[in-house]
Amino acid sequence: MLFKVEMTVNIPSSLPKAEADEIKAKEKAYSQQLQREGKWLHIWRVAGLYANVSIFDVADNQELHDLLTALPLYPYMAISVQPLCRHPSAID
Repeated sequence: MLFKVEMTVNIPSSLPKAEADEIKAKEKAYSQQLQREGKWLHIWRVAGLYANVSIFDVADNQELHDLLTALPLYPYMAISVQPLCRHPSAID
């Protein structure tokens, strides 16, 4: 199943920089692992924001939920999820 996921990150300014940097490094490694596994198909940065729009290809809603809640930055995110289906006019 394909899902469009919009994530906006809001790390509190009270979080120590070293801790924030460690969480961001873990986030990058985890997201790249999911990309290599073919679960996180695309990721685009939203210009001017600490946000992204991503496409996930997972078995079901539960798998997506599990992947998203395992993101190290999850506690600092606002997330919006929309299921996708193939458009009848698509040629590919």
